[in-house]
Amino acid sequence: MHPPLSESAPSGLDRRSALLGTFGLMALASTRAGAASSTKKKQPEVWPHASQVPGGVARLSLGPSARRPQAFSGGVPLLVVGDAIEWTALVGIPLAAVPGDASIVVRTEGGNEKQIAYAVSPKQYREQRLTVPPRTVDLSPEDEARYERERAHLATVMATFTDLRPDAALQMRVPVPGRRSSSFGLRRVFNGQSRNPHSGMDIAAGTGTPVLAPLPGRVIDTGDYFFNGGTVWLDHGGGLLTMYCHLSRIDSKVGDVLKTGEQLAAVGATGRVTGPHLHWSVMLNRAMVDPALFVAA
Repeated sequence: MHPPLSESAPSGLDRRSALLGTFGLMALASTRAGAASSTKKKQPEVWPHASQVPGGVARLSLGPSARRPQAFSGGVPLLVVGDAIEWTALVGIPLAAVPGDASIVVRTEGGNEKQIAYAVSPKQYREQRLTVPPRTVDLSPEDEARYERERAHLATVMATFTDLRPDAALQMRVPVPGRRSSSFGLRRVFNGQSRNPHSGMDIAAGTGTPVLAPLPGRVIDTGDYFFNGGTVWLDHGGGLLTMYCHLSRIDSKVGDVLKTGEQLAAVGATGRVTGPHLHWSVMLNRAMVDPALFVAA
């Protein structure tokens, strides 16, 4: 006759059930963790990437709203993306911005306004010192007058603000293949005279290489400019513009609507350059920002 089982000593069947229950819980936890990890890995990247430094882009949450809110930085309208669940303001930070506190103004339905604060962190860009013939640095009176006329015209181009396409995706394709020959933000010092930081991405490519639209856009300006040479500007909506300089040939005209990957021009060495390449700039709310924030590494 076997002694009765103690309440504190489970039977073999009970122990087996308990072990199976434990292993089942562990397996379930592992499955859930794996699923969570898998879900996390599948989250899409957001474009442009956030970089709250001079020449970067701040991504500021505006919260939910039935309609797209309006946002402004220094009175300049901002690109607002998202949906009724959450809207996000994309703020182009000028290269000349002083690090520290900054803010934008948001206008919601009913005309109510509020401020959203953010911080601009410092960033040290590279500096390059060059010695060149004085005539390439000091403009003649005629060249100076031409430059001032062009600058006044380009100010109207850069102020373009049109509606963003509802389906707009902001990841850009690089307009030409090639090595990046000069980095965004590089400050050049010619003969001891400091010049404005480099406001775009230079891509080394041979003369005649096709230049392709990085996003759908409308051609809003073409021309031959003193410093930039053959130039095309595209408007992608919401104050997002792109510029292509030193072109040997322009294959598009003002008013043309281009799809991603359509040819707009060809690489050249026009304007003030030392060799063929494409200078590509991205402008957001009238601030030149780093194109690398819009493209895959």
